[in-house]
Amino acid sequence: MDSPSFRQPFSVVLLFITFHTFTCEEKECVSTLQIVRSFNIHSKCNRTVLDEKDQAHVKGPVTTLLIPLLYLLALVVGLPANVTAMWVLLAKTKKMPSTILLINLTTADLLLILVLPFRIAYHFQGNNWIWGESFCRTTTAMFYGNMYGSILCLMLISIDRYIALVHPFGAKVFRSRKTSIYMSLVIWVIVIGAMLPLLLTQQSYTLNEPNITLCHDALPQKEQETFFFPYFASLFTLAFVIPFCVILFCYCSIIWTLMRSQERYTHAAKITALVLVVFIACFLPSNMILLIHYSESHLIVGKQDLYVPYLFSLALSTFNSFIDPFIYYYVSEDFRNKAIKLFVCCRTKNYFISTLSSRNQDSYSASKFRSVSTEMSALNGGQLQKNQCLT
Repeated sequence: MDSPSFRQPFSVVLLFITFHTFTCEEKECVSTLQIVRSFNIHSKCNRTVLDEKDQAHVKGPVTTLLIPLLYLLALVVGLPANVTAMWVLLAKTKKMPSTILLINLTTADLLLILVLPFRIAYHFQGNNWIWGESFCRTTTAMFYGNMYGSILCLMLISIDRYIALVHPFGAKVFRSRKTSIYMSLVIWVIVIGAMLPLLLTQQSYTLNEPNITLCHDALPQKEQETFFFPYFASLFTLAFVIPFCVILFCYCSIIWTLMRSQERYTHAAKITALVLVVFIACFLPSNMILLIHYSESHLIVGKQDLYVPYLFSLALSTFNSFIDPFIYYYVSEDFRNKAIKLFVCCRTKNYFISTLSSRNQDSYSASKFRSVSTEMSALNGGQLQKNQCLT
């Protein structure tokens, strides 16, 4: 048997080792810190936890109410405006080079708008993603892809207008349907290629405290510093800075040319200036803050307070998708007339169909039959009117 004199020192040593191990593990758990795109996430013994300050951001009214309401505004206004614009461009407008570029811009805006319902639900549910990792990657790639696709399409439109107004003699050489189609295809190939990294990289991370799954709001420090910062820095340069410089040069040249013209196209110059201001207001804040976000992790460790400003600027960038139709399409009187004609024809057709349907319910006698025949003639006239609208 062990003597009491031996058991006592052994117990003390065992207690010391246990205490030392526990405190070391606890210290390691607390000190294991991941710097992420938006939050500081602590890994406590296989538990992923947000700081109290970051939890306040996640649960606060800004991210769960204000941001989704901004997205909702872009959705409610942008969807009908772009659908109408697309219909007029496809069915009622001659397929000129500028029309092809506008169709591509509308496509990018519509695809961006179609992603918004999922972002709205995500924020309304307390920044909790419930649709899985694959769909998180897809919506993230579609969001950024169509945002930068819109920027590149706006660049092509500015070049097209620059050639047409500043160098009209070169317009016949450089402005053609085939050139517009080829350039649009190049833009979409670039966008798809640029979004592949987002499709191939994990975007959603599940937290323990609070019990939510973040989509593109939390990224590990190693991936952020070695991959995402260089990636978004390259995207910022190639898909924003270069197009921005091109757009700025083209529209400033156009404004200068219009103001120097003997006819003084003041209204056209104001519209051009408005286009430039809208582009800067919608895209400059989000892209600047995005770049700072990713550089901040290894330049200013511990100061991660740009999450809310970044979300706000990102929501602001989606406003461009519903402003575009009004400053590029509806500003034209001819385009407005075609859009109004579309709604008038649809309402006329619906009126005659509803009238005929209600009268048919009482068409049992000969007199009722003659009444219906009269309505049929009226309907045929309405159909003729509709056909005239579509020609």
